[in-house]
Amino acid sequence: VTVAVTPTVGLADERVDTRVAGLGPGQPVTLRAVVSDERGCLFQSCAHYRADGRGELHLGTDASHGGDYTGVEPMGLFWSLAPAGMERPYQRLVPRSTGTPMKVEMLVHRGHSQPGAIHGPVMAKVEVERWFTAPGVRRIRLKEGGVRGSLFLPPGDGPFPGVIDMYGDEGGLIEFRSSLLATRGFAALSLPYFDFEDLPKVMKEFKLEYFEEAARFLQRHPKVKGPGVGVIGTGKGAELALSMITFLPEVVAAVCISGCSSNTVADLHYGEMTLPGLRFDMNKVSVSDTGVFDTFEALDDPTNPANSPCTIPIEKAEGHFLLVVGEDDRMWKSSLYAELAIGRLRQHGKENFALLSYPGAGHRIDPPSTPFCQVAVDRVLGVPVLGGGESKAHAHAQEHSWGKIQEFLHLHLG
Repeated sequence: VTVAVTPTVGLADERVDTRVAGLGPGQPVTLRAVVSDERGCLFQSCAHYRADGRGELHLGTDASHGGDYTGVEPMGLFWSLAPAGMERPYQRLVPRSTGTPMKVEMLVHRGHSQPGAIHGPVMAKVEVERWFTAPGVRRIRLKEGGVRGSLFLPPGDGPFPGVIDMYGDEGGLIEFRSSLLATRGFAALSLPYFDFEDLPKVMKEFKLEYFEEAARFLQRHPKVKGPGVGVIGTGKGAELALSMITFLPEVVAAVCISGCSSNTVADLHYGEMTLPGLRFDMNKVSVSDTGVFDTFEALDDPTNPANSPCTIPIEKAEGHFLLVVGEDDRMWKSSLYAELAIGRLRQHGKENFALLSYPGAGHRIDPPSTPFCQVAVDRVLGVPVLGGGESKAHAHAQEHSWGKIQEFLHLHLG
Protein backbone atom coordinates (compact mmCIF):
# COMPACT_ATOMS: atom_id res chain seq x y z
CA VAL A 1 0.00 0.00 0.00
CA THR A 2 1.31 3.49 -0.85
CA VAL A 3 0.14 6.99 0.06
CA ALA A 4 1.28 9.96 -2.07
CA VAL A 5 0.70 13.61 -1.21
CA THR A 6 1.54 16.22 -3.86
CA PRO A 7 3.31 18.48 -3.19
CA THR A 8 4.95 16.92 -0.12
CA VAL A 9 6.66 20.28 0.45
CA GLY A 10 4.40 23.25 -0.25
CA LEU A 11 2.77 26.43 0.99
CA ALA A 12 0.30 26.30 3.87
CA ASP A 13 -2.46 28.12 1.92
CA GLU A 14 -2.32 25.69 -1.03
CA ARG A 15 -4.29 22.49 -1.57
CA VAL A 16 -2.53 19.15 -1.68
CA ASP A 17 -3.51 16.10 -3.75
CA THR A 18 -3.70 12.89 -1.69
CA ARG A 19 -3.87 9.42 -3.26
CA VAL A 20 -3.68 5.90 -1.84
CA ALA A 21 -2.93 2.84 -4.02
CA GLY A 22 -2.42 -0.91 -3.52
CA LEU A 23 -5.58 -1.56 -1.46
CA GLY A 24 -8.11 -4.31 -2.11
CA PRO A 25 -11.26 -3.33 -4.08
CA GLY A 26 -13.71 -1.62 -1.67
CA GLN A 27 -11.28 -2.00 1.25
CA PRO A 28 -12.16 0.20 4.27
CA VAL A 29 -9.35 2.41 5.60
CA THR A 30 -8.99 5.29 8.04
CA LEU A 31 -6.83 8.20 6.89
CA ARG A 32 -5.25 10.19 9.66
CA ALA A 33 -3.22 13.39 10.02
CA VAL A 34 -0.98 14.02 13.04
CA VAL A 35 1.04 17.15 13.87
CA SER A 36 2.62 18.59 16.98
CA ASP A 37 2.94 22.36 17.46
CA GLU A 38 6.02 24.25 18.67
CA ARG A 39 5.10 23.54 22.30
CA GLY A 40 4.79 19.80 21.67
CA CYS A 41 0.97 19.70 21.84
CA LEU A 42 -0.37 16.92 19.61
CA PHE A 43 -3.18 17.56 17.11
CA GLN A 44 -4.88 14.89 15.00
CA SER A 45 -7.77 14.22 12.63
CA CYS A 46 -9.19 11.14 10.91
CA ALA A 47 -11.66 10.17 8.17
CA HIS A 48 -13.16 6.91 6.85
CA TYR A 49 -12.76 5.94 3.20
CA ARG A 50 -13.32 2.92 0.94
CA ALA A 51 -11.05 2.03 -1.98
CA ASP A 52 -12.56 1.95 -5.46
CA GLY A 53 -12.70 -1.16 -7.69
CA ARG A 54 -9.00 -0.76 -8.53
CA GLY A 55 -8.00 -0.58 -4.87
CA GLU A 56 -7.28 3.16 -5.14
CA LEU A 57 -8.41 6.25 -3.32
CA HIS A 58 -8.25 9.94 -4.29
CA LEU A 59 -9.25 12.56 -1.71
CA GLY A 60 -10.03 15.01 -4.52
CA THR A 61 -12.93 12.89 -5.79
CA ASP A 62 -13.73 10.24 -3.15
CA ALA A 63 -15.98 11.01 -0.19
CA SER A 64 -15.27 10.39 3.48
CA HIS A 65 -18.05 8.33 5.12
CA GLY A 66 -17.24 9.16 8.74
CA GLY A 67 -14.65 10.33 11.23
CA ASP A 68 -14.06 14.06 11.68
CA TYR A 69 -15.86 15.07 8.44
CA THR A 70 -17.88 13.57 5.60
CA GLY A 71 -18.06 14.22 1.86
CA VAL A 72 -15.44 15.08 -0.76
CA GLU A 73 -13.00 17.32 1.11
CA PRO A 74 -9.46 17.28 -0.35
CA MET A 75 -8.16 19.32 2.65
CA GLY A 76 -10.47 17.88 5.32
CA LEU A 77 -7.68 16.18 7.27
CA PHE A 78 -5.93 19.57 7.63
CA TRP A 79 -8.81 21.83 8.65
CA SER A 80 -10.29 19.27 11.05
CA LEU A 81 -7.07 18.90 13.08
CA ALA A 82 -7.89 19.22 16.80
CA PRO A 83 -6.06 18.60 20.09
CA ALA A 84 -5.55 14.87 20.71
CA GLY A 85 -7.53 13.26 23.53
CA MET A 86 -4.71 13.48 26.08
CA GLU A 87 -4.09 17.21 25.42
CA ARG A 88 -5.82 20.22 26.99
CA PRO A 89 -8.92 20.88 24.87
CA TYR A 90 -9.73 24.16 23.06
CA GLN A 91 -6.17 24.88 21.95
CA ARG A 92 -5.52 26.52 18.59
CA LEU A 93 -3.03 25.14 16.09
CA VAL A 94 -1.40 28.41 15.04
CA PRO A 95 2.25 28.63 13.94
CA ARG A 96 4.33 30.72 16.32
CA SER A 97 7.31 30.86 13.95
CA THR A 98 7.06 31.33 10.21
CA GLY A 99 10.61 30.18 9.42
CA THR A 100 9.98 26.47 9.99
CA PRO A 101 7.34 24.32 8.31
CA MET A 102 4.43 22.59 9.98
CA LYS A 103 5.22 18.88 9.56
CA VAL A 104 2.10 16.79 9.15
CA GLU A 105 2.27 13.00 9.17
CA MET A 106 -0.39 11.36 6.98
CA LEU A 107 -1.18 7.73 7.85
CA VAL A 108 -3.34 5.01 6.28
CA HIS A 109 -4.79 2.59 8.86
CA ARG A 110 -6.53 -0.70 8.16
CA GLY A 111 -10.31 -0.63 8.77
CA HIS A 112 -12.54 2.13 10.12
CA SER A 113 -11.75 3.46 13.59
CA GLN A 114 -13.55 6.25 15.43
CA PRO A 115 -11.87 9.55 16.40
CA GLY A 116 -10.11 9.03 19.73
CA ALA A 117 -10.19 5.21 19.46
CA ILE A 118 -7.21 2.91 18.90
CA HIS A 119 -6.56 2.83 15.17
CA GLY A 120 -5.90 -0.29 13.11
CA PRO A 121 -2.41 -1.25 11.84
CA VAL A 122 -0.58 1.41 9.79
CA MET A 123 -0.42 0.34 6.14
CA ALA A 124 1.38 3.40 4.71
CA LYS A 125 2.52 6.85 5.78
CA VAL A 126 4.14 10.02 4.46
CA GLU A 127 5.30 13.33 5.96
CA VAL A 128 4.10 16.60 4.47
CA GLU A 129 5.73 20.00 5.02
CA ARG A 130 3.48 23.07 5.08
CA TRP A 131 5.50 26.30 4.77
CA PHE A 132 4.27 29.77 5.72
CA THR A 133 6.95 31.59 3.70
CA ALA A 134 8.19 31.01 0.17
CA PRO A 135 11.94 30.92 -0.53
CA GLY A 136 13.30 34.46 -0.85
CA VAL A 137 10.72 36.14 1.43
CA ARG A 138 12.58 38.36 3.91
CA ARG A 139 11.48 38.94 7.50
CA ILE A 140 12.70 42.15 9.12
CA ARG A 141 12.06 42.71 12.83
CA LEU A 142 10.98 46.29 13.48
CA LYS A 143 11.89 48.79 16.14
CA GLU A 144 11.15 51.88 14.12
CA GLY A 145 10.34 54.87 16.35
CA GLY A 146 7.42 53.61 18.44
CA VAL A 147 6.42 50.90 15.94
CA ARG A 148 7.03 47.22 16.69
CA GLY A 149 6.45 44.09 14.63
CA SER A 150 7.79 42.28 11.57
CA LEU A 151 7.95 43.38 7.96
CA PHE A 152 7.76 40.59 5.38
CA LEU A 153 9.05 41.44 1.89
CA PRO A 154 8.53 39.29 -1.23
CA PRO A 155 11.57 38.27 -3.26
CA GLY A 156 12.58 40.67 -6.05
CA ASP A 157 12.97 44.41 -6.46
CA GLY A 158 9.34 45.44 -6.16
CA PRO A 159 7.80 47.83 -5.50
CA PHE A 160 5.03 45.80 -3.88
CA PRO A 161 1.57 46.75 -2.57
CA GLY A 162 1.89 47.43 1.18
CA VAL A 163 -0.46 45.92 3.79
CA ILE A 164 -0.61 46.24 7.59
CA ASP A 165 -1.86 43.04 9.27
CA MET A 166 -3.45 42.97 12.75
CA TYR A 167 -5.15 40.34 14.88
CA GLY A 168 -7.53 40.70 17.79
CA ASP A 169 -7.64 40.84 21.56
CA GLU A 170 -5.17 37.94 22.00
CA GLY A 171 -2.38 40.52 21.68
CA GLY A 172 1.26 39.82 20.87
CA LEU A 173 2.81 39.32 17.45
CA ILE A 174 0.99 36.94 15.06
CA GLU A 175 2.91 36.60 11.80
CA PHE A 176 1.61 33.69 9.71
CA ARG A 177 -0.94 35.70 7.69
CA SER A 178 1.67 38.40 6.95
CA SER A 179 4.22 35.86 5.79
CA LEU A 180 1.64 34.23 3.49
CA LEU A 181 0.69 37.67 2.12
CA ALA A 182 4.37 38.33 1.37
CA THR A 183 4.52 34.95 -0.36
CA ARG A 184 1.61 36.20 -2.52
CA GLY A 185 3.41 39.41 -3.50
CA PHE A 186 2.53 41.93 -0.76
CA ALA A 187 4.90 43.86 1.51
CA ALA A 188 3.15 42.89 4.76
CA LEU A 189 3.72 44.51 8.14
CA SER A 190 2.61 42.29 11.03
CA LEU A 191 1.65 44.94 13.60
CA PRO A 192 1.18 44.09 17.29
CA TYR A 193 -0.51 46.79 19.36
CA PHE A 194 -0.37 45.46 22.92
CA ASP A 195 1.30 42.74 25.01
CA PHE A 196 4.51 42.75 22.97
CA GLU A 197 7.96 44.03 23.98
CA ASP A 198 7.57 47.61 25.29
CA LEU A 199 3.97 48.07 24.06
CA PRO A 200 1.21 48.37 26.71
CA LYS A 201 0.52 45.07 28.52
CA VAL A 202 -3.28 45.30 28.28
CA MET A 203 -5.92 46.96 26.09
CA LYS A 204 -6.61 50.01 28.22
CA GLU A 205 -6.50 52.85 25.72
CA PHE A 206 -5.03 53.29 22.26
CA LYS A 207 -3.52 56.22 20.41
CA LEU A 208 -4.18 56.23 16.68
CA GLU A 209 -0.81 57.98 16.27
CA TYR A 210 0.87 54.58 16.79
CA PHE A 211 -1.03 53.14 13.82
CA GLU A 212 -0.40 56.34 11.83
CA GLU A 213 3.33 55.95 12.40
CA ALA A 214 3.14 52.34 11.14
CA ALA A 215 1.17 53.41 8.04
CA ARG A 216 3.67 56.17 7.25
CA PHE A 217 6.64 53.85 7.77
CA LEU A 218 5.16 51.31 5.34
CA GLN A 219 4.05 53.92 2.80
CA ARG A 220 7.57 55.45 2.68
CA HIS A 221 9.42 52.13 2.49
CA PRO A 222 11.44 51.96 -0.78
CA LYS A 223 9.99 48.50 -1.59
CA VAL A 224 6.37 49.66 -1.19
CA LYS A 225 4.22 50.91 -4.06
CA GLY A 226 2.35 54.10 -3.36
CA PRO A 227 0.51 56.19 -2.95
CA GLY A 228 -1.56 54.45 -0.27
CA VAL A 229 -1.35 51.27 1.84
CA GLY A 230 -3.91 48.69 2.88
CA VAL A 231 -4.80 47.15 6.20
CA ILE A 232 -6.26 43.75 7.12
CA GLY A 233 -7.55 43.00 10.62
CA THR A 234 -9.52 40.36 12.51
CA GLY A 235 -11.78 41.09 15.52
CA LYS A 236 -10.38 44.10 17.41
CA GLY A 237 -7.85 44.43 14.57
CA ALA A 238 -10.72 44.82 12.07
CA GLU A 239 -12.23 47.61 14.12
CA LEU A 240 -8.83 49.36 14.30
CA ALA A 241 -8.61 48.94 10.50
CA LEU A 242 -11.93 50.82 10.19
CA SER A 243 -10.55 53.66 12.32
CA MET A 244 -7.32 53.77 10.31
CA ILE A 245 -9.02 54.07 6.91
CA THR A 246 -11.42 56.66 8.38
CA PHE A 247 -8.82 59.01 9.89
CA LEU A 248 -5.52 58.26 8.12
CA PRO A 249 -5.17 59.39 4.49
CA GLU A 250 -2.26 56.94 4.03
CA VAL A 251 -4.72 54.00 4.30
CA VAL A 252 -6.80 53.47 1.14
CA ALA A 253 -8.10 49.88 1.51
CA ALA A 254 -9.33 48.01 4.61
CA VAL A 255 -10.19 44.31 4.96
CA CYS A 256 -12.26 43.89 8.12
CA ILE A 257 -12.79 40.30 9.27
CA SER A 258 -15.42 39.83 12.01
CA GLY A 259 -15.09 43.40 13.23
CA CYS A 260 -17.38 45.90 14.95
CA SER A 261 -18.39 49.21 13.33
CA SER A 262 -18.03 50.98 16.68
CA ASN A 263 -14.92 51.36 18.80
CA THR A 264 -14.96 48.76 21.61
CA VAL A 265 -13.42 48.09 25.04
CA ALA A 266 -10.54 50.62 24.98
CA ASP A 267 -10.88 54.34 24.27
CA LEU A 268 -9.20 55.42 21.04
CA HIS A 269 -7.46 58.82 21.01
CA TYR A 270 -6.28 60.80 18.00
CA GLY A 271 -5.04 64.30 18.74
CA GLU A 272 -7.91 66.09 20.51
CA MET A 273 -10.47 63.46 19.48
CA THR A 274 -11.55 60.47 21.57
CA LEU A 275 -13.77 57.57 20.48
CA PRO A 276 -14.96 55.92 23.72
CA GLY A 277 -15.07 52.13 23.72
CA LEU A 278 -18.31 50.13 23.91
CA ARG A 279 -18.17 47.98 27.06
CA PHE A 280 -18.78 44.30 27.66
CA ASP A 281 -21.41 43.50 30.28
CA MET A 282 -20.12 40.31 31.97
CA ASN A 283 -23.62 39.69 33.37
CA LYS A 284 -24.75 38.97 29.81
CA VAL A 285 -22.18 36.20 29.31
CA SER A 286 -23.72 32.74 29.52
CA VAL A 287 -21.76 29.64 30.52
CA SER A 288 -22.67 26.17 29.21
CA ASP A 289 -22.75 22.98 31.32
CA THR A 290 -19.32 22.14 29.91
CA GLY A 291 -17.90 25.49 31.09
CA VAL A 292 -17.78 27.22 27.69
CA PHE A 293 -18.41 30.98 27.78
CA ASP A 294 -20.79 32.55 25.24
CA THR A 295 -20.15 36.31 24.83
CA PHE A 296 -22.60 36.85 21.95
CA GLU A 297 -24.96 39.16 23.89
CA ALA A 298 -22.35 40.81 26.10
CA LEU A 299 -21.23 43.85 24.07
CA ASP A 300 -23.21 47.07 24.61
CA ASP A 301 -25.70 47.71 21.81
CA PRO A 302 -24.09 49.99 19.19
CA THR A 303 -27.56 50.99 17.88
CA ASN A 304 -28.52 52.50 21.26
CA PRO A 305 -28.36 56.31 20.76
CA ALA A 306 -26.49 56.58 24.08
CA ASN A 307 -23.62 54.67 22.44
CA SER A 308 -23.41 56.83 19.29
CA PRO A 309 -20.15 58.54 20.45
CA CYS A 310 -18.45 55.10 20.02
CA THR A 311 -19.44 54.83 16.33
CA ILE A 312 -16.53 55.03 13.89
CA PRO A 313 -17.49 57.70 11.29
CA ILE A 314 -16.48 55.49 8.36
CA GLU A 315 -18.40 57.67 5.88
CA LYS A 316 -15.39 60.05 6.09
CA ALA A 317 -13.13 57.40 4.53
CA GLU A 318 -11.98 58.02 0.97
CA GLY A 319 -10.80 54.43 0.48
CA HIS A 320 -12.50 51.05 -0.01
CA PHE A 321 -13.82 48.48 2.48
CA LEU A 322 -14.05 44.70 2.27
CA LEU A 323 -16.16 43.34 5.12
CA VAL A 324 -15.80 39.60 5.82
CA VAL A 325 -18.17 37.93 8.29
CA GLY A 326 -19.21 34.47 9.41
CA GLU A 327 -22.97 34.35 9.88
CA ASP A 328 -22.52 31.96 12.82
CA ASP A 329 -19.95 34.14 14.65
CA ARG A 330 -20.78 33.68 18.37
CA MET A 331 -18.01 35.90 19.71
CA TRP A 332 -20.12 38.93 18.86
CA LYS A 333 -22.66 40.08 16.27
CA SER A 334 -20.30 40.70 13.36
CA SER A 335 -23.06 40.20 10.73
CA LEU A 336 -25.12 42.94 12.37
CA TYR A 337 -22.07 45.21 12.71
CA ALA A 338 -21.32 44.80 8.98
CA GLU A 339 -24.95 45.69 8.18
CA LEU A 340 -24.66 48.82 10.36
CA ALA A 341 -21.43 49.82 8.59
CA ILE A 342 -22.98 49.33 5.14
CA GLY A 343 -26.13 51.22 6.21
CA ARG A 344 -24.00 54.12 7.38
CA LEU A 345 -22.02 54.26 4.12
CA ARG A 346 -25.18 54.08 1.98
CA GLN A 347 -26.85 56.77 4.07
CA HIS A 348 -24.00 59.05 3.01
CA GLY A 349 -24.32 58.04 -0.66
CA LYS A 350 -21.26 55.79 -0.62
CA GLU A 351 -20.83 52.47 -2.42
CA ASN A 352 -17.12 52.00 -1.62
CA PHE A 353 -17.55 48.58 -0.01
CA ALA A 354 -17.97 44.88 -0.67
CA LEU A 355 -19.35 42.26 1.73
CA LEU A 356 -18.42 38.58 2.00
CA SER A 357 -20.93 36.91 4.31
CA TYR A 358 -20.57 33.17 4.94
CA PRO A 359 -23.39 30.99 6.32
CA GLY A 360 -22.09 28.50 8.91
CA ALA A 361 -18.74 30.25 9.40
CA GLY A 362 -17.56 31.34 12.85
CA HIS A 363 -15.49 34.24 14.21
CA ARG A 364 -11.90 33.79 13.16
CA ILE A 365 -11.69 33.45 9.38
CA ASP A 366 -8.01 32.73 8.69
CA PRO A 367 -6.04 31.68 5.57
CA PRO A 368 -7.09 28.33 3.99
CA SER A 369 -6.70 25.03 5.87
CA THR A 370 -6.09 26.77 9.21
CA PRO A 371 -7.71 24.22 11.58
CA PHE A 372 -11.25 25.12 12.60
CA CYS A 373 -11.59 25.87 16.30
CA GLN A 374 -15.20 26.33 17.42
CA VAL A 375 -14.17 26.98 21.03
CA ALA A 376 -10.80 28.43 22.01
CA VAL A 377 -9.25 29.39 25.33
CA ASP A 378 -9.31 33.19 25.54
CA ARG A 379 -5.86 34.55 26.32
CA VAL A 380 -7.20 37.41 28.47
CA LEU A 381 -10.00 35.62 30.33
CA GLY A 382 -8.20 32.24 30.47
CA VAL A 383 -11.50 30.42 29.86
CA PRO A 384 -12.90 28.63 26.77
CA VAL A 385 -14.96 31.05 24.65
CA LEU A 386 -17.38 30.06 21.88
CA GLY A 387 -16.30 31.35 18.46
CA GLY A 388 -19.17 29.64 16.63
CA GLY A 389 -19.33 28.08 13.20
CA GLU A 390 -19.44 24.60 11.71
CA SER A 391 -16.16 23.07 10.53
CA LYS A 392 -16.90 22.39 6.86
CA ALA A 393 -18.67 25.70 6.18
CA HIS A 394 -15.93 27.58 8.03
CA ALA A 395 -13.18 25.82 6.06
CA HIS A 396 -14.88 26.72 2.77
CA ALA A 397 -15.23 30.37 3.93
CA GLN A 398 -11.51 30.50 4.69
CA GLU A 399 -10.58 29.19 1.25
CA HIS A 400 -13.00 31.42 -0.67
CA SER A 401 -12.27 34.63 1.26
CA TRP A 402 -8.47 34.29 0.97
CA GLY A 403 -8.63 34.60 -2.82
CA LYS A 404 -11.14 37.46 -2.63
CA ILE A 405 -9.03 39.36 -0.06
CA GLN A 406 -5.98 39.21 -2.33
CA GLU A 407 -8.06 40.35 -5.34
CA PHE A 408 -9.43 43.29 -3.34
CA LEU A 409 -6.00 44.38 -2.11
CA HIS A 410 -4.45 44.10 -5.59
CA LEU A 411 -7.36 46.07 -7.09
CA HIS A 412 -7.02 49.01 -4.70
CA LEU A 413 -3.26 48.98 -4.05
CA GLY A 414 -2.04 48.20 -7.58
